[in-house]
This record gives sequence, C-alpha cells and structure tokens, in this order.
Amino acid sequence: MKALLGVWIAALVAAAGWIGWDAFHGGGPRIGGPFTLADQDGRTVTSDSLKGKPTLIYFGFTFCPDACPTSLLLMQTAIDKLGPDAAKKVNLVFITVDPERDTEKLLKGYVTNFGPTFIGLTGTPQQIADAARAYRVYYQKVPGKDGSPYLMDHSSIIYLLDRNGRVVGHFSHDAKAEAIAAALRKLL
Repeated sequence: MKALLGVWIAALVAAAGWIGWDAFHGGGPRIGGPFTLADQDGRTVTSDSLKGKPTLIYFGFTFCPDACPTSLLLMQTAIDKLGPDAAKKVNLVFITVDPERDTEKLLKGYVTNFGPTFIGLTGTPQQIADAARAYRVYYQKVPGKDGSPYLMDHSSIIYLLDRNGRVVGHFSHDAKAEAIAAALRKLL
C-alpha cells in the first residue's frame, strides 16, 4: 500500500513539475486566437487585421448596466493619458457576447459614446462563441424577471495584445487607467 502511495505521489510531483516547466517556457494555456467578425460599419474584421498596433479587447454587450460601460470608459481614459496621437496608434475593440440584439447599427451608436476610434464587433452566434472560447471568455444569457429584458452574465476582462496579436496582459474593469496606459506605453 505504501509503495502504491509513493508511486502516486511521485507521479503527481512529476506531472506538476512538467506543467510548471511547460508554462514557464511558453507552453502554457494560450489565450487569444483567430476570429472573423463584422464591425459597426459592416466591414469584415479579423484578428490579423488588428495586427500592427497594440490592441485592447473587451467582450461585453450594449445592454450591460455597469461593467461594460465602465471598462470601455477605462480603455478610452488610458488612451487619453498617452496623449493626443495615441488613439491612432492603438486598437480599441469591443466584441459583443449578445449578437442576437447587438446589430452593427446598434454597436455603431454604442461604441462612439466611448471614443471615436472604438471598433465594435459582432457576428453569428457561432462566430462569437468561437472568439469567446479563444479568449476564455465566459458568457450566458440570463432571463429577465417580470417581463424585463434578458441580461448577459459574462467575464469582465480587458485583454492587452501586442503588435503581433499576442495577449501580453489583462486588466479587470476596476483597474486604474494609469496601469493600462503604462502597459500600452511599453508596446508603442
């Protein structure tokens, strides 16, 4: 019995060591990946078309009462802290998790409230699911109560991508704009 327990402990230690080594050497779980969606003007936007500039990406929905507007305002505030030319040097991207309601037209009116260079993206439910899965984003429809419209429960993370489209950091919606601006400054 003790020998079997020893073998199990050795196997667990070896597995933990391999996982740690793999994650430390860049083989950890990947976040991010290819997507093809439509922007607020009906143009196709792919993950590759965002390359060449650092990018901030947030997944949410236009009917969100709190976390989404807070996060988009935070993203724009970080850009503002970098100076007047920064908006041209960084992609600000909002990807809906509610393609049923968030049409291109609705996104156009929504994202322009936060900044003139925001890109709002939508797609088919499958395209959104694929993009969310690549970024490890959780979302789920929550029925409304007493006839009120449904909401979307979702994770609230701002992803920071480098010029090559690799996720190099992330922030919560309660992060400081200065911290996001500092991380972006290193990529510009």
